[in-house]
Amino acid sequence: MAEKVAESNENGGISRDLTPREIVARLDEYIVGQASAKKALAIAMRDRQRRLELSPDMIDEVHPRNVLMIGSTGVGKTELSKRIAALSNSPFVKVEASKFTEVGYVGRDVESMINSLCDTSIELIRSEKSDQIEQRAQENAEKRLLEMLYPRKKGQKKAAVKGSDEAGKEQGKAQVSIPESRLAALRSGKLDNREVEVEVQERIYSSYDSMPLDIEEDTDIQFKDILGGIIGSRTVKRQMKVDEALRYLVIEEETKLIDMDEIVQQGLDKAELSGIIFIDEIDKIAGRESGHGPDVSREGVQRDVLPLLEGSTVNTRYGPVRTDHILFLAAGAFHVSKPSDLIPELQGRFPVRVELDSLEEKDLRKILEAPKNSLVKQYKALLGVEDVKLEFTPEAIEKIAHYAWVVNQSMENIGARRLITVMEKLLEDISFTAPEHKGEEIVIDADFVVSKLSGLVKDENISKYIL
Repeated sequence: MAEKVAESNENGGISRDLTPREIVARLDEYIVGQASAKKALAIAMRDRQRRLELSPDMIDEVHPRNVLMIGSTGVGKTELSKRIAALSNSPFVKVEASKFTEVGYVGRDVESMINSLCDTSIELIRSEKSDQIEQRAQENAEKRLLEMLYPRKKGQKKAAVKGSDEAGKEQGKAQVSIPESRLAALRSGKLDNREVEVEVQERIYSSYDSMPLDIEEDTDIQFKDILGGIIGSRTVKRQMKVDEALRYLVIEEETKLIDMDEIVQQGLDKAELSGIIFIDEIDKIAGRESGHGPDVSREGVQRDVLPLLEGSTVNTRYGPVRTDHILFLAAGAFHVSKPSDLIPELQGRFPVRVELDSLEEKDLRKILEAPKNSLVKQYKALLGVEDVKLEFTPEAIEKIAHYAWVVNQSMENIGARRLITVMEKLLEDISFTAPEHKGEEIVIDADFVVSKLSGLVKDENISKYIL
């Protein structure tokens, strides 16, 4: 375990330099309010960091403080989970508990979430390794491509291998070195329109590939992959443009430079040590067996999930993975059911519970413009691509937030997600005609907002279908 911890730290698996207060400050940049939830998540992440500093006989005894978030849709539960995973560079998977409600019939096996986490973790490590060898792969691919475009003469080939001493070999290499002018032409795009013949790996397809298999995407056994492995692939020559060939060769060179066995092992270690699984809609499986009807599987799903939270070994497609130190975050609205409706054993595996506040009008106003990725900034950037400068007056922001809040109160309360539908309706005509207004500045004021949205809010029958 100590070796795995050291490996995880080298790979940047767990951020060790952020205090709980700093984590909350980072979350504040993207999410408005919800101070109690941010605090709980920050402590959970810091405890994970602290655990790595414990003695070997204690490190395996400390388990994650799983968090149960209670709040209606659109208040930030999913966003908080995603952001905390990004801050800690942790593999993250979101699953919906309702997908497991009919296990054995049309639902998923609960262990598939561990497979998905491993997939994400391995891809995270592979991406990091690709970044490290990107320059080398690019150079190798350029060299191969130029050799295809400008084949060496026979004399040069002989010279490259001629001579028994090191000096002779070096002299041969110097004779076949790639001229800088050719390399510059390739990198500047001057050769992009030329064609080159490249050997590519082509999979041999069979009639089985078109079979409609009724299998979940993340099922443990991928029959098409198995069939593909049996049937195999072949090498074929294909004519490509230079730019397309270069992209293909870079990928091929990266594949040669990366040791996938090592990547898989590091990915599994990272999943075990710093993985985060977010179980959404957990309230949908709350409740006891009724003995009949569509709810009979609810308690069964809870009991299937329980071993993962308690700590068990799951046989994934990559090998065994321990779940003892995976952090589980769960969320639910709990409008119909309540947390106490979960089986006691499952309740005990979520020792930290936080209630997220419903969003008020003032919160919606802050969400519109305060976060780094706020909707107002997004729409300004999108229209900026069309060379249209979009500006919102403070009064317009207040009106947008007001209408979103009113619709949430009169209809289904979907929280901050309502802002997207309101903004889309507000800016529909502007977005449509943006290419015709290049170089112009468009100011959105309160009167414009009222003219676009007041009618929809008043007529609830229409707004039900539009908003």
